[in-house]
Amino acid sequence: MDGRSIVELIAQRQDLDQFRRKNWIGTFEEYLDVARANSGVTRNAFQRAYDMIMSYSTEAYEVHREKRVHYRFFDDPDDDGRDAVFGLDEALCQLVNAFKSAAKGYGIEKRVLLLHGPVGSSKSTIARLLKKGLERYTATDAGAVYTLGWVDLENSSQVHWCPMHEEPLHLVPERFRKDVLEHLNGARGPDDYVAQITGELCPFCRYVYSERLKHYGGDWTRVVQDVRVKRLLLSEKDRIGIGTFQPKDEKNQDSTELTGDINYRKIAEYGSDSDPRAFNFDGEFNVANRGIIEFVEVLKLDVAFLYDLLGASQEHKVKPKKFAQTDIDEVIIGHTNEPEYRRLQNNEFMEALRDRTVKIDVPYVTRLSDEIKIYEKDYNPKRVLGKHIAPHTIEMAAMWAILTRLEEPKNASLSLLQKLKLYNGKSLPGFTEDNIKELREQALTEGMQGISPRYVQDKISNALVSHPEATSINPFMVLNELESGLKHHSLVTSEETRGRYRELLGVVKQEYENIVKNEVQRAIAADEDALKRLCANYIDNVKAYTQREKVKNKFTGQYEEPDERLMRSIEEKIDIPESRKDDFRREIMNYIGALSIDGRTFDYKTNERLYKALELKLFEDQKDTIKLTSLVSKVVDADTQAKIDVVKSRLIRDYGYDDESATDVLNYVASIFARGDVKH
Repeated sequence: MDGRSIVELIAQRQDLDQFRRKNWIGTFEEYLDVARANSGVTRNAFQRAYDMIMSYSTEAYEVHREKRVHYRFFDDPDDDGRDAVFGLDEALCQLVNAFKSAAKGYGIEKRVLLLHGPVGSSKSTIARLLKKGLERYTATDAGAVYTLGWVDLENSSQVHWCPMHEEPLHLVPERFRKDVLEHLNGARGPDDYVAQITGELCPFCRYVYSERLKHYGGDWTRVVQDVRVKRLLLSEKDRIGIGTFQPKDEKNQDSTELTGDINYRKIAEYGSDSDPRAFNFDGEFNVANRGIIEFVEVLKLDVAFLYDLLGASQEHKVKPKKFAQTDIDEVIIGHTNEPEYRRLQNNEFMEALRDRTVKIDVPYVTRLSDEIKIYEKDYNPKRVLGKHIAPHTIEMAAMWAILTRLEEPKNASLSLLQKLKLYNGKSLPGFTEDNIKELREQALTEGMQGISPRYVQDKISNALVSHPEATSINPFMVLNELESGLKHHSLVTSEETRGRYRELLGVVKQEYENIVKNEVQRAIAADEDALKRLCANYIDNVKAYTQREKVKNKFTGQYEEPDERLMRSIEEKIDIPESRKDDFRREIMNYIGALSIDGRTFDYKTNERLYKALELKLFEDQKDTIKLTSLVSKVVDADTQAKIDVVKSRLIRDYGYDDESATDVLNYVASIFARGDVKH
């Protein structure tokens, strides 16, 4: 495709009508018509943010018989999941409920929303999602927001736009507001927003308004003819409606960074440092008006900044130097780590801030499947080119991370690994959903400590680049990186904690060993015809046994007693004791009979326990013929190699291995069998 074709492609896809709508400029009267037709344009910042979240719809589900809501907004669908947040539905539900309460004016709008949690728990990501979301939402028709400006009296083509992007309805004098609102809200439905006018003009607009009022002899209608209203697109890069404030060195901090500062070059022009035209309303609070301001590590701020924060949250006002208190309309969201929050709790001088804060805990993920999603977002075939990630590599790293965050169960019969599996939805004998709920309630600080996903991501990255000769990385490469990095981990200061984390790596390695043994066993026993023959033989013998009949030997034609040895060799694979064999066999026959009544044919794959028993029995029968342990001695004859290659091809086809990782896992399992470890 040449350059001309590319230009034509873009020309065909551009939307000029949408561009014109986004850049609309009109008179104040035209804006009143817009506001009367759509009260949504007069929403405050919390209402707009809440509607933005809800515009992505929700999904209801149940966990341990409790209803939960998943907000699709936090999947970051517009950016292909780049900032997607996983496993935090409970915390996000609290956050959205706070937005909802604030949108309805129930008091939360006067609070600082504080995301609190350990490092790397997605606090910054949530704030970034909200900022990105507002940018996109205000670019849509549903999220339209408007601001005002003043036509220059000497040059009518020039407009001086409000430096704080304020609501045009602030122009309506206080004594007329009730009547104006009745007119704007006259045709509202029960589900529509009711237009409200809250706040006064900013110092710059107030000054221009007063001067124009004098100029026109007090005629307000002439004043508003000089007003222009334009569509406002919130943008952090353009410093419109989105602000971010980060703590700096105390010597370099200045509260004017939040509320603006005097423009000394313009003092000579306007003659006074209290003239609003000689002031830069470019502090973060000014910039973020109509949108959202994020305070990074908010509790590290100097006390002088916190005073501004208190007024901004409770009164919705800020105090620029040399000017009266100025109205603002914005969502204030901050985030902090545990040490800073403990310091806040212990500081009696910070009581006012604690009282005006809504704390939302954002813990680490404690569900394995969600932790895996976090890493797969960055380490997948689309992102990692030229390197294969062997099956279970990310799973084992995620498993270790989760184990470091879980509290030891008080139930002595339950291991930490079993607790992890219960949290991940696996059922274990003797544990109900109520038991799992009780486990979570007993663990008060679970998820607020442990290993950060960032550490795991760093070590996966190390494994990818530190083995240039390998075409794939496997779990042991990553687990070794995780272990070797512990002695340098800045947040693991206790030798006791470091030792515990190493023990948990041992637990994960043992679990991986069990998983790959099972996979290789299933790959060896994946002969469909052989499984069917073994199943048919077993069912024939079970049928004869339960009906006290004999079985016809297909080779000799003679009738013989059911093959007890065959039946027990299969049943023992799934730990059916001798005393329960009759119950299990009758259960199988009843299952087959029930299927027959329904007109369905029995398939061994539909009975999970029997399927597993048949696979293990077939594996036991075939592993000696394959001679997997010969891989250890490196002496492999052609017939054995052919059988091993069949198993390897099954691992590649069915389990996601490549040639190198399949060879590695076969060698590893062969070494296990070679040392006599053949437990299933």
